[in-house]
Amino acid sequence: MPGVRSGRGRAGRVFLVAASAGCLVGLVGGGFRWCLEHADEWRASVLEAAAGLGAAGRLIPVVLTAGGATVACLIAQRVPHAAGSGIQHVEAVWRQESEARTARLLPTKFVGGVIAIGSGLVLGREGPIVHMGAAIGSAAGRSARLDAEDTRMLHTALGGAGLAVAFTAPLGGLLFVCEELTGTVRPRLVLLTLLGTVTAVAGSQLIVGDGLVLPLPAVPAPPLWMLPVFLLAGMTAGALGAAYSALVVRTLEVCDRLTRVPLPVRAGAIGAGVGALMGFDPLFTGGGDELSERLLSGESLTVAALLLCLAVRFVAGPLSYAAATPGGLFAPLLALGALWGTLTHALASPLLPAGSAGPAAFAVVGMAAVFTGVVRAPLTAVVLVTEMTGAGALLLPLLTACFAATVTADRLGSEPLYDTLRRRMLERA
Repeated sequence: MPGVRSGRGRAGRVFLVAASAGCLVGLVGGGFRWCLEHADEWRASVLEAAAGLGAAGRLIPVVLTAGGATVACLIAQRVPHAAGSGIQHVEAVWRQESEARTARLLPTKFVGGVIAIGSGLVLGREGPIVHMGAAIGSAAGRSARLDAEDTRMLHTALGGAGLAVAFTAPLGGLLFVCEELTGTVRPRLVLLTLLGTVTAVAGSQLIVGDGLVLPLPAVPAPPLWMLPVFLLAGMTAGALGAAYSALVVRTLEVCDRLTRVPLPVRAGAIGAGVGALMGFDPLFTGGGDELSERLLSGESLTVAALLLCLAVRFVAGPLSYAAATPGGLFAPLLALGALWGTLTHALASPLLPAGSAGPAAFAVVGMAAVFTGVVRAPLTAVVLVTEMTGAGALLLPLLTACFAATVTADRLGSEPLYDTLRRRMLERA
């Protein structure tokens, strides 16, 4: 049967392309993570040296971040859709509302993202890696002369592989494709994503290793009577997520009105403000992995310190995103959620009896719940956080809190953030 054989051959070819492109996504994404890790180390050494210079040394982080933001913005201006996360663009391509970008997007996103995030802006690595992964998928499909539908599927599937590489979370990457990028489960798309994700994560581990991104000390499963507590915690996290989404959009709208201020100048001013915060305390800035790791390890912070850090990063994240540089939202969201969960435990612990869950458990639950309140992808949040931390014992609290966060954000009339960002992108195209 020639038709059957040709169909099988076509399927085999697209799977081979997905596997090969997945390897490239892993190497590119792993290289991006490696560069950011070394940029963080370099930034820390610069701050340490600046601290020994007295008052004059406080200008160094200001100049560092302002310069990085300006340069990254100038780089992003050269390619459409290179600024910001890029996830909204991947969604638009899937919906056939926009065209895929390939050749110039990859180096622009890589170099601009390393400079912007490495200089200390409150941005995440996952947006650029998802966008670069999608670009690689699309380019691979075109190079292999696949039809338009298979090329579009590769674009989306390899975007999910990018998320998996960003957080070493292969199942999270698969759910991200089904729950967030497409809102559907198609067998062919699932298989392509699975294959691309496996090869991508395997490729990235050659560069960044296979350890957990945010290792969590062993925590016991909380007692069942605490599920209503986590339900309430999820409700507050959902409200916080709705407020954060609104602030991101509002900040972008305010910046849009500053038509007389060139984008690079605006980026430099935002970078200078973030750099000033960095000089005060480095934990106020950056993607937030170090902060999340400290909170998950059980490091004790006062309620005042938690509140201050939460307030600063709550504002600094949307401001950094408005700088129009490459960079995502996920990683700062996870740090914000860890802060909120730890703060929730600190406020609730006097009312809880002995044997209750500790601050680390609340931090993990807060990460997933705040993420859900903003992105509105509860299953992705649960699996992503579980893969990042190894917190399998917290599945019931995670599911409970993410359910509550979803319902709360919906009831408050908050639209999923990437839906809003995609619509803004299309309106401004």
